Amino acid sequence: MSSNMEKWLNRRGVEVSDVADIVFSLQRPYNPDLTYQECEESVYHVLGKREVQYVLFTGIALDELAERKLLPEPLQAIMEADESLYGVDETLALGITNVYGMIGLTSFGYLDKVKPGIIRKLNEKGKHVHVFLDDLVAGLAAAASARIAHQDPKANRYEIADQSL
Repeated sequence: MSSNMEKWLNRRGVEVSDVADIVFSLQRPYNPDLTYQECEESVYHVLGKREVQYVLFTGIALDELAERKLLPEPLQAIMEADESLYGVDETLALGITNVYGMIGLTSFGYLDKVKPGIIRKLNEKGKHVHVFLDDLVAGLAAAASARIAHQDPKANRYEIADQSL
């Protein structure tokens, strides 16, 4: 199913490489041995998770329905305006970021604020509605980045001391 998800993303102008670019920029400062290929593999791994796919399908479908003006009011107007207080788009994206814990959440907040690369492009108003997709891509990048951070072999490891009485 992840190949279907990749097709859905491609249809909306997002390539896995766009997301991998963001992952690489997030993790490279902490892992100088990181390769771009590892970032791309991490994105594919996250895309392979069914719960991530369901979130992406839902958000992309809502964006597409809004483009075709098929949503009931006032939702249609909210989506067309990309209402800043709507917040459902970020809430849905958190379903992706939480797959790899708190580091995903903090990375998502950063990406949502800075909007690097494809996220900025998706956020710009144009002929397409990307109310959800910009945040979903940020969530995907944040999760793939967190996955790399959790797997870093140079990360500190701590042992629990024996506390028996």
